[in-house]
Amino acid sequence: MLKESCWVWFKGSIKEQGYWKGGFTGTKDEKPGILIESPSYVSCRVPEWRVRSTEPTDLNQPPEIPEGGIWKIIG
Repeated sequence: MLKESCWVWFKGSIKEQGYWKGGFTGTKDEKPGILIESPSYVSCRVPEWRVRSTEPTDLNQPPEIPEGGIWKIIG
């Protein structure tokens, strides 16, 4: 199990663009995706493309989103 600080991509809304947000701890284990945790958010598992281990140079530059990519892993 690997646990490290990370940045997570949020897709925004109709009124605001997407952005990277820091302050999360990401855990990679045998399950798919990465478990993200923060005192300000409910812990959940997200696909790897939504997580970075280093601060992005542009906080509004989206990651490469796979076609049909899921945003949250349930289960």
